[in-house]
Amino acid sequence: MRVDPIGALTELSFLVLLSLYQPRHGYAVMQFIEQETGGRLCLGAGSLYGALNNLADKGWIKALSGADPRRKEYIITSLGRQVVRGEMARLSELAAIAAQITGGE
Repeated sequence: MRVDPIGALTELSFLVLLSLYQPRHGYAVMQFIEQETGGRLCLGAGSLYGALNNLADKGWIKALSGADPRRKEYIITSLGRQVVRGEMARLSELAAIAAQITGGE
């Protein structure tokens, strides 16, 4: 089954999904994104928790039941993994079109 998000994922949504291939709490997600983008993207708590809530509402991530409610951990769901694969295919296709048009500059 092919799962297409409505339009393209935002960079933030895509990176949050990628960060949650292993369980992480919010601050660890922020650190992951900052590290993986070389500091280009530094999130505030409001942006991050808005994204986490949005992704959870879509069923792409879920909160893990844990001991400390102040450090709620999240993990990507199987639906979220399908969304990531779809976005990767979309980005690959886009890059191939650009390479063909520009001659791979």
